[in-house]
Amino acid sequence: MNATTGCRNGLSRTLSDLGRMSLGLVLGLLVFGCASTQKIDWNSRVGNYTYDQVVLEFGPADKLAELTDGTKVGEWLLQRGSARGSFYAVTGHWVQHYSHPPSPDYFLRLTFDPKGKLREWRKVVK
Repeated sequence: MNATTGCRNGLSRTLSDLGRMSLGLVLGLLVFGCASTQKIDWNSRVGNYTYDQVVLEFGPADKLAELTDGTKVGEWLLQRGSARGSFYAVTGHWVQHYSHPPSPDYFLRLTFDPKGKLREWRKVVK
């Protein structure tokens, strides 16, 4: 075995180990991501979930309005849309234009009564 062969074998082993670690990391993040985005039964929270609890669980609302009767309406961002644009593709003698409209943002809108209890919920697309 010469120095070049030993170096190649060591490099192959290092790249193989790196590939396994990367795959493990990706799988771990996927499992963690799926576990952390469990589906919430908002209907079961109506009447007993409070504004304070939602702030502790999800942080302050992205938008919040308080009505004259003390009702609070807050919106929490669930998923940010993407801003897509245009691009041109040149193929041979042709120039093609592609345009993609932006995708919307998704919000959770929660309405709390004057005592701070969840009255209503719905998902909003803007």
